[in-house]
Amino acid sequence: MAKTSGRKHRRIAARVAAAAITAALVGTGTSAVAADSPSPVAPSAVNSAQQPAAATTAAAATVSSALYGIDKAGNSYGYTQDQKGGFLARKSNSYDNWSDIKDLAQVNNATDTKTDGLWARDYSGHLMYLPWDSAGSQVGSGWNIYNKIVSAGNFGGAGAGDLLARDSSGVLYLYLGTGTGKLTTRYKVGSGWNTYSQIAGNGDLSGDGKHDLVAQDKSGVLWLYKGTGNYKAPFAARTKVGSGWNAYNLLISSGDLDYDGRADLLARDKDGILWRYSGTGNAASPYKARVKIGSGWSTYRLLY
Repeated sequence: MAKTSGRKHRRIAARVAAAAITAALVGTGTSAVAADSPSPVAPSAVNSAQQPAAATTAAAATVSSALYGIDKAGNSYGYTQDQKGGFLARKSNSYDNWSDIKDLAQVNNATDTKTDGLWARDYSGHLMYLPWDSAGSQVGSGWNIYNKIVSAGNFGGAGAGDLLARDSSGVLYLYLGTGTGKLTTRYKVGSGWNTYSQIAGNGDLSGDGKHDLVAQDKSGVLWLYKGTGNYKAPFAARTKVGSGWNAYNLLISSGDLDYDGRADLLARDKDGILWRYSGTGNAASPYKARVKIGSGWSTYRLLY
């Protein structure tokens, strides 16, 4: 399996930050500005070329990606899907230390079932795009105005993966992906989103071919936001999925985990147990009963 170079990630990230445009978003209302500078190399995609395509359905663009974790020491590991709804044993997939990275999220820039790289935000607020196995570039600075960023699929209708960002006042913004690692200016898509402790999604949950989103509020209720395909109003009115979801401290989607063509959801509980909720393709009841995948997942600071 290919590795990244032995250069320390924090040193490379600092070099990129120094060469980047320094104007921050804080207090300006402007969106991130592209800056093409040398930057870190993302770890290799774990056996992505060996993963079969998901079944062809209305949700054919739902990805089937490996799962990655950054532990508390900054080490990176990858888990290949076992094609049975779970994951194979972990493999170290980077020599670099990722302690200076605050958020990581996979992105699919095409209409296939494989991810193409990562969005990475460091603790200084710089956002980078890191393609698999090649040098990346800085997208912009000032991203510390956001307390949540989510790569949840394509909401703009153009095919490339988009990025959602929530600020401290609860306003949610949509940045449309261009497929090259660059983003458009932001679009305000709603307010009041600080009621949610978790936001996730990576595919079609309703069977209409559009990417959807789920959000868990602070009382433990999970809500479904169906995608509309219109970037100016990307979500339909929310519908209740169920309660009791505050048992989980992390929700994430690796796309289609059981290879039935539908997007699934992963949930980590407070004891470190990871659960799979397989998608049904029915908006009225989007998930089947949960299935335990494994334990010990609290070792990871980030899962993506």
